[in-house]
Amino acid sequence: MSSYPTYYNSFDYEAMRRDYPLGDEFIQRFTQMRPAELKVLQNQRFMQLVERAWQIPFYQRIWGEAGVTPLDIQSIDDIEKLPLISKSDIMDSVAAYPPIGDFHGLDDIPAAERPPIVFHTTSGTTGTPQPLIFGPKSREVQALLVARGYRMMGLKPAATIQSCYGHGMINGGHYIREAVTKYTNAMFLSAGTGVETRSAQQVQLMKTFGVNVLVGFVDYIKRLAEVAKEEGLVPGKDIKIDMIIGHLGMESRESIAAAWGNPELFDWYGVGDTGAIAAEGPDHSGMHVWEDAHYLEILDPDSNKPVAEGKPGNMVVTCLYKNDVYPIIRFNTHDVTEVIPGENPLGLPFRRIKGFLGRSDNMVKLRGINIYPQGIGAMLEERSEFNGEYICEAIRDANGRDEMIVKAEVTAPESDYAALAPVYKDILKRKIGIEVLVELCAPSSLNSLTQVDIRQKPIRLIDNRFK
Repeated sequence: MSSYPTYYNSFDYEAMRRDYPLGDEFIQRFTQMRPAELKVLQNQRFMQLVERAWQIPFYQRIWGEAGVTPLDIQSIDDIEKLPLISKSDIMDSVAAYPPIGDFHGLDDIPAAERPPIVFHTTSGTTGTPQPLIFGPKSREVQALLVARGYRMMGLKPAATIQSCYGHGMINGGHYIREAVTKYTNAMFLSAGTGVETRSAQQVQLMKTFGVNVLVGFVDYIKRLAEVAKEEGLVPGKDIKIDMIIGHLGMESRESIAAAWGNPELFDWYGVGDTGAIAAEGPDHSGMHVWEDAHYLEILDPDSNKPVAEGKPGNMVVTCLYKNDVYPIIRFNTHDVTEVIPGENPLGLPFRRIKGFLGRSDNMVKLRGINIYPQGIGAMLEERSEFNGEYICEAIRDANGRDEMIVKAEVTAPESDYAALAPVYKDILKRKIGIEVLVELCAPSSLNSLTQVDIRQKPIRLIDNRFK
């Protein structure tokens, strides 16, 4: 009979729980920790991570090509000697070593000793879906960090949570379910996206089971409030939501809260490869970076050099806990944020970030101005007839001049579009700094382009400049 490790006997679960506390234990440990102590902890975990990475062909190749040797990395202060990696490097690995690349470190482990893995892919928002591979230890830390955020936010005991994250091959919905069911005592409804559970059915589930917490991407959560009204339900009365835990980015919190009867809103950030990186707390003063689990650099998109606090840059992440399967060291997410200067109001030794401000690889540069399509919706929220749905189209005219058309859904009669369009153009010119084109559209008319009803992350940019 074959013998091989099973999930929980392939790592020291109790040690993992001691290393990565949550709830009251988390607050007690880290509010007593000085920044110098945190740096020692980060350095210890970083050196273990680098030791593991040197065993893996992917890092041997990339670091070797950059001229880095093991002796060059003596502490976390040497991290800048290591080259950045990104999704393109992972996909190059997959292409060269199909079907799952050589970045994970499993190939040299004998089959009888290989730990179980959790396999998912990215959503494919920015291209071909990428394999995501987790070992049991890093998978559990990933789930725990999500729950750490939820509990810090003030998740009530025995809450009823409905998740609008997608399932299938993508990671999102699965590890959120693991976080809630393993590390809270909430009841979890894995409704998923509008493809997995129709939007009309989703709002009925909320009413029937007394859902009081919604988690997911806020674009779809906001859409569900409209669906509830279409179904004859009153958000805040028939469906009493007291927390929305989503990915707010630059969206208007006021409009989202108003749509659901004014629950408390919380933001958090993570990507499929890294898991949860930062979460908002009860202070609502930015997102606290889990710096015991991640080393976060904010780098200039052009030079890859650190930016000053309070200046935007790419989030480059090193997962200090992923020293088992698929180590992640200096992974350039291409997501833009900035560090919030000042002391941590919760007394934690962690930095805070503003959250997701846009993608540097999804940025449109017009006449010297960087425009992040994900931020356009928030700019238009001051108009009451704007329903929150929009898409940007980048075009290039016959003379080679780049333009951007913002198509926005409004509840006003079509006869008012001609008068309203200049108003929207003026708002965007004032907030962006240059003039863009505007087309106003009827509610739900952009659904086929944004795919808001079927995607975790709606499409906000169509780039037709190079066609």
